[in-house]
Amino acid sequence: MVGKNVKQTLKNSLKQLKRIKTWQLLLVLIPLLFITATLLRFDHIKMTELRSEVLAADEEDNDEKIAEALKTLKDFTFSHIIINVVERNGKSYITFGTGPFYLEHQYLRKTSQILQEAEQNVGTDANPNGNVYAAAMSVCQPQAQRYGWAWNNPDYMNCYLTEINKYPVSERIEDTVVVSLPDTSLYRYDFASPVWAPTLTGFAILASLILTAIVIIRIFAWLVIHIAILFIK
Repeated sequence: MVGKNVKQTLKNSLKQLKRIKTWQLLLVLIPLLFITATLLRFDHIKMTELRSEVLAADEEDNDEKIAEALKTLKDFTFSHIIINVVERNGKSYITFGTGPFYLEHQYLRKTSQILQEAEQNVGTDANPNGNVYAAAMSVCQPQAQRYGWAWNNPDYMNCYLTEINKYPVSERIEDTVVVSLPDTSLYRYDFASPVWAPTLTGFAILASLILTAIVIIRIFAWLVIHIAILFIK
């Protein structure tokens, strides 16, 4: 008697599940996933555009514009869900944010300014060749601009060291007391985005997750009930 009551209860539960068809939920879920992916793509494209504006300002030698573009990029990244793929040591990783980027031109401009100031402070009597680092920069920087070398490119570093090594060691040691190049990490940026944010994209992701969970739970419940009905007499 008890078994029949339990079996009847399970059948009633199964009828409740059948009121809303799983395929109907899937018809809602599939376009919702497409919309969510599209919104994520739009946010990524917007981030890429803002990051490109930062790099363009870097090429224009406009520190004020760089600061403004960086702030805009940071504010957007901190308030949106940005899924990005970055490459590190030859491997691709999925991350949330802009990924690392460098203000190479700003670094080179700052380095050139420091070397020019050092050159002015070096006495020509003590060092008839002037500042050897500034001389190396004057040779290698045009090549870097011509071939698109970054400041940490091996070809650029080889050129720089080759030019410095043309001068006596005593002159290079004397100049190192004057020259202090800026830390390259100060010109590296990597803004991280939140995993979830209260934006249209964020709510679309939340709705997709909830609906996916409902579909999975319904399928699991359907299987459990059918198996239970088979074993209950």
